[in-house]
Amino acid sequence: MKAFYFCILSLLFLACTPGEVPVNGVPVKKTLPPTATSIVVLGTIQDGGSPHIGCTKDCCRDLFEHPDENRQVVALGLYDAPNNKRYLFEATPDVSRQLKALKNYGAATDQEMPDGIFLTHAHMGHYTGLMYLGKEAKGASDVSVFAMPKMKVFLESNGPWSQLVSERNIRLRPLENKQAHSLSDQIMVTPLLVPHRDEFSETVGYRISGPNKKALFIPDIDKWEKWDEDILEEIKSVDYAFVDATFYSGVEIGNRDIALIPHPFIIESMEIFSALSEMEKQKVVFIHFNHTNPVIDSSSAAAKTVLKHGYRIAEIGEAFEL
Repeated sequence: MKAFYFCILSLLFLACTPGEVPVNGVPVKKTLPPTATSIVVLGTIQDGGSPHIGCTKDCCRDLFEHPDENRQVVALGLYDAPNNKRYLFEATPDVSRQLKALKNYGAATDQEMPDGIFLTHAHMGHYTGLMYLGKEAKGASDVSVFAMPKMKVFLESNGPWSQLVSERNIRLRPLENKQAHSLSDQIMVTPLLVPHRDEFSETVGYRISGPNKKALFIPDIDKWEKWDEDILEEIKSVDYAFVDATFYSGVEIGNRDIALIPHPFIIESMEIFSALSEMEKQKVVFIHFNHTNPVIDSSSAAAKTVLKHGYRIAEIGEAFEL
């Protein structure tokens, strides 16, 4: 039996082209050997997932019968190679698979839980995965969860999240805006407040500084012009910028008031980012795609337009050296 499974795994690896590895049996890009401190993309889809609940559009119809394992809600993994530690950015409804992928990335480890989880805000796709750390599922012990002040109070004061705190499934670690948090002598994480629909908590992005490179992660923001910071300068100051690309344009949303779900359209971002040099544009990695967003399909005209203009589209399994 062991020989049988070894053969199956070998065939999966052989089926991949150089630079690819199978994730859930599907070959995906992996740009780095897992010996480097790096960021790995664990999910790219907006909170509601794909297929989306109640969706009757072409973008979802086939997916209900034939799910795409790569359509997981937006999350990044951070691998600290020298210390063989792993950190998760966002706790999504797909956290079970994402944590397993993160565990299997890099040097061998028996540790199933991450060394820490960084939350951006209290919208369903970004924190509800914490529920799987409770007694109904993992029954985890003292997993560090890094949160901003309002997010911390929200988790402490509202069930079922408060039970995770009282049962010591999670240990909340406070963060402050623009205050760098050291994970090691080579890795720093700095939260940056951004404008968003802050019904239950503030919203942050993160600047992640590694031994050699830096990354910006802003999966949710209302519009770039509402931010106190200059997004162009922020992009210039890092090596990778994983930024909100929920909608390609307003055209794709036909049944909801787009004013109630504000995000920078990709076409708006590309217009703003057009002032960047070609080298700077290559830093931009669009992520957090609504199920309607045509760039999810790499063969679409929208995806080809984004790539033609020099930007990147996040793909699950991609790794970026820090």
